[in-house]
Amino acid sequence: MSSPTPIIGQTPLRGMHWPTIDPFLFCAHHVDHYPAGDARMAPKADLSGRNLGSDFSGKDGFSMYHGQGAPGFPQHPHRGFETVTLARSGFIDHSDSMGAQARFGQGDVQWMTAGRGVVHAEMFPLIQAEGPNPAELFQLWMNLPAHDKMVEPSFRMLWSEQIPRHRVVDAEGRIAELNVMAGAYGGLQPPAPPPNSWAAKAENNVAIWTLALSAGARFTLPPAPPQAERVVYLFAGSAALVAGERVSLPAAVQLRADRAVEVVAVDGPVELLLLQGNPIREPVAQQGPFVMNTQAELQQAFADYRRTRFGGWPWPSDDPTHPRAEGRFARHADGRRERPTA
Repeated sequence: MSSPTPIIGQTPLRGMHWPTIDPFLFCAHHVDHYPAGDARMAPKADLSGRNLGSDFSGKDGFSMYHGQGAPGFPQHPHRGFETVTLARSGFIDHSDSMGAQARFGQGDVQWMTAGRGVVHAEMFPLIQAEGPNPAELFQLWMNLPAHDKMVEPSFRMLWSEQIPRHRVVDAEGRIAELNVMAGAYGGLQPPAPPPNSWAAKAENNVAIWTLALSAGARFTLPPAPPQAERVVYLFAGSAALVAGERVSLPAAVQLRADRAVEVVAVDGPVELLLLQGNPIREPVAQQGPFVMNTQAELQQAFADYRRTRFGGWPWPSDDPTHPRAEGRFARHADGRRERPTA
């Protein structure tokens, strides 16, 4: 007999770091209301009272994180997993030990497989000199299975113009819009992730979607194969009906993936992030920026980083930003350049 509800459980969301399920390791939601940027694209603001270098305070509506000029995350290493960064607003300047760089934002997604090891910086340049620089992003960490933890590092850009969108307007003018960053929806297929990603094989059932509902709008999440795990993070709005059950926002709701589930926005608009995938079901040994299967592999990761710096850091500073007038672009380790196209 089937369960009377597809809801496995729900958890209130507090702060920027949210609980995840295998194959996802980490989900952070950053929302910062940065002021105008100075000549360095750092905040035109009094930064006294902040613990610069490790500022997660949210003081005056924004954090500097590990940045001391421009906000963000100066050079730091990773091994053994993937990062997926959904830049909803603002911009991110990427530089890495492979010699690659990028600027992305305004709905773009960067998907980076750290594999055997990469060092990168993620800085948030405050490009607007005369007005505010609002920034919002999700950063996801997705695990790699043991046989892929030491693959060559790489990244791909999923430009906003290339991300499939499914928009429905009902007879009353209520709008539901689904953005598909990973995993097909109907006939919509997003750009491919890196080749060694857990998401690169369709049978792993990885999906990363965002859904925006205007007040009163409804949308039915389609079923997936039963081996998949599924969580929806209802992060914007006040309340929603999920499979007929009222959920106060913000909240994470774990669902049975093999059941269709209707979501209805009540008391105003609602937004959610859906994460789904087959669990890898391998031991996880994690310390800081490294995710391996055993403690011995973690120790080797730290030893390798101390010895090789994962190729070294080719940039003149730990926190490089690109010229203010530079648009969105990517320059890959092989010299290939790209810009978004409609």
